[in-house]
Amino acid sequence: MASGKSRNSKRPSSSSTSYASTVTTLVFIALCVLAVWMLTSSSVVPRQPTTRTSFSSSSKQTQAATTKSNAKKDIPVFEDNPGDLPLDALKSDDDANDNSKPQQDQKSDSLAENSKDLIVDNDKRGSLQLRLPGKESSEELEKQKESENQISEESSLITTQNQQQATETEQTSNEESEENQKVEESTKNVSKNSENSEESDNQKQLREDQSRENTQETQNNDEEKHVESNEENSETSKQEFQDVTRDEHQQSQVPAAEDQENRSNEEAKEERNNTEANANGTESNSGEAFPGGTNAVIPKESKESKKSWSTQAAQSENEKERRKDQSNGNDSIYGYTWQICNVTAGPDYIPCLDNEKALRQLRTTRHFQHRERHCPEEGPTCLVPYPDGYKRSIEWPKSRDKIWYHNVPHAKLAEVKGHQNWVKVTGEFLTFPGGGTQFIHGALHYIDFLQQSVPDIAWGKRSRVILDVGCGVASFGGFLFERDVLAMSFAPKDEHEAQVQFALERGIPAISAVMGSQRLPFPSRVFDIVHCARCRVPWHAEGGMLLLELNRVLRPGGYFVWSATPVYQKLQEDVEIWKEMSSLTASICWELVTINKDKINSVGAAIYRKPSSNDCYDQRKHKRPPMCKNDDDPNAAWYVPLQACMHRVPVEEAERGTHWPEAWPRRLQTSPYWLNSSQMGIYGKPAPQDFAADHEHWKEVVSKTYMTSLGISWSNVRNVMDMRAVYGGFAAALKDLQVWVMNVVNIDSPDTLPIIYERGLFGIYHDWCESFSTYPRSYDLLHADHLFSKLKKRCKLAPVMAEVDRIVRPGGKFIVRDESSIIGEVENLLKSMHWEVRLTFSKNEEGMLSAQKGNWRPETYVDSS
Repeated sequence: MASGKSRNSKRPSSSSTSYASTVTTLVFIALCVLAVWMLTSSSVVPRQPTTRTSFSSSSKQTQAATTKSNAKKDIPVFEDNPGDLPLDALKSDDDANDNSKPQQDQKSDSLAENSKDLIVDNDKRGSLQLRLPGKESSEELEKQKESENQISEESSLITTQNQQQATETEQTSNEESEENQKVEESTKNVSKNSENSEESDNQKQLREDQSRENTQETQNNDEEKHVESNEENSETSKQEFQDVTRDEHQQSQVPAAEDQENRSNEEAKEERNNTEANANGTESNSGEAFPGGTNAVIPKESKESKKSWSTQAAQSENEKERRKDQSNGNDSIYGYTWQICNVTAGPDYIPCLDNEKALRQLRTTRHFQHRERHCPEEGPTCLVPYPDGYKRSIEWPKSRDKIWYHNVPHAKLAEVKGHQNWVKVTGEFLTFPGGGTQFIHGALHYIDFLQQSVPDIAWGKRSRVILDVGCGVASFGGFLFERDVLAMSFAPKDEHEAQVQFALERGIPAISAVMGSQRLPFPSRVFDIVHCARCRVPWHAEGGMLLLELNRVLRPGGYFVWSATPVYQKLQEDVEIWKEMSSLTASICWELVTINKDKINSVGAAIYRKPSSNDCYDQRKHKRPPMCKNDDDPNAAWYVPLQACMHRVPVEEAERGTHWPEAWPRRLQTSPYWLNSSQMGIYGKPAPQDFAADHEHWKEVVSKTYMTSLGISWSNVRNVMDMRAVYGGFAAALKDLQVWVMNVVNIDSPDTLPIIYERGLFGIYHDWCESFSTYPRSYDLLHADHLFSKLKKRCKLAPVMAEVDRIVRPGGKFIVRDESSIIGEVENLLKSMHWEVRLTFSKNEEGMLSAQKGNWRPETYVDSS
């Protein structure tokens, strides 16, 4: 019994030991699993929250701070490609949630509470020593040892990464906190986005760079542009310019425009310097340079092109001595005091035609020298008075038929020529029935009569630009507009007082000039037709010298229309003149095409044609008049004396004058056949390409800027002058408006006037250091592109601006494009004359100005002594 009890008593003890061992093993394994899970979970360091800022004025500062912060970090920057990311960064969007950190902390705390028996010792370079109560078998100890080694390796790596990332996270958090504080201090309107940024630091940097560049570009454009308005503009004009300004910024809009205004002065200055430094290394986009959002870059003349082009100053061997420049160009114009010109001519003063001092010194007037130009040594700096009762001119086309009497208060011509329907006084108007000495019953009938006589005339197709000699009140040219023809009309300032002024007031092109002792200010071989209706010119005198001047300017194959009494009357004087004219025209090889009589007007016209080859010249028995010498330039026309000789007709295929121009309107945009690609154009491209580029340039400038952005009512504009025409692009761009443009080619500029005529436009040579041969108050709009910066090298600007004031009508407009410094000087001069400067614009040392003349006149006259 004793032995049996002893055996039974041992069984429970053995079973209890076995059960305890099993429980211990299970608890150990569970604790190990929990420890590994806890350490693995805590190794995942959550992404640090980032703050998005709206890039405005502080973008530069923020970018610099970010760059500095990245420089301190020893972590690589990875591209947005998972293959380049570290292993612990490969998480889903859910794992990357910023709320993961507090959740992980809670789990860690819970596990620590449930495993108080688990003691982690990190004193030995990351190794783990686990001390558990109770006894363990050798097998369990081996398993425990293997588990400890594995856990030790993983824990060592994880702990090291945790420590490094914790340190870096703390540094990054501190630095970003400092950056955000700086941004808040320098910018009031910095907008903060969500703290949960999903973009990498590299993407943020790229976005910051792009936004900072756009911000700097917009701020630079805004600060350089200034619009100054000195008039009570209509709301419509203001809105037009605001719309244009808004269009210009469409390509450079940034959402932080308001932040730029709050930027500190030091930051703004620094950004401007950086922007300018960057601009020096890149090609500037001048398409946003001017109002209207146009590619309105102001072309500059190529220095090399000057070698390819002659000028009137060089061509005119006998050009009169130029006035000496007594200005160093730096004289101040502030506080300039203007006075009324104290001259006999009064409101009709033309300085170069009314120079009484020079006229008194003339030795002879045999060749009408007293009707030619005699400019004063110094340009006048006085203002011409207005006639009493002057009113704004009547608009075209009504002005062709009537004008205000008080604008041109001269009744003598109405008394002398009223019966020929030139002009009549009708109440407060001067009326123009449309007649003339040779077309009493109207110009249109006379115009059709000429084409019926010679159908090849083809008004508005083959014949586009004509010269009307001794034009009277220019009714012939006025009605030719209905046939798409431009007539350059001229007459002297003589006893037929104000006849040219009547024409200009009517809106018909005309200049004051005379066929006297000097060549006309036109190139050779440019007019399709030359017309003379009772023009009172002695063509047969002086060896036919005056008729030979018409031969010079007439295009080979062009027509000379002579409608005068010697053609159809049999008075002794007329018969003698006809005989001499017949002999002269035959000797210069002009073919008499027809003599026709107009029964309605009871007049006749003889129509001649200039030869298009030299065959006739070579076959003449009598070499009179002689051919001009080879060194005589037919294009030289500025103060060049007339000569009784003829120039040979060009025969080379590529020479100007061998082919008739394209029919109108194709000729307007067609590059002249004689422009050589090997010749450099004015702006540096091959001449034909230069011509085409200039044409497109002015089309864009006129349509997108001049028509919409300057507040100009173009229905009030009729007489226009381009004070520095190059290829005539500005005039060509106005083709569809009811305006005409006098293109002026300066004598010291490349001689491009033949190109302008080849296009079906017209113009004249001139030197703006002298007065223009026109009456006061002649033009509605003057346009000057890069004129004054060139002119200032030779003469003072004050007399030139006084001339501008003389030419422009009250209410007329003035558009100037030039260097910014010149724009400022012109603006001050205009303001001193009480002009309303409506717009000034400047960018990259180039500027534009738009102004309107007012009614102001000084109260004092120039001292006559």
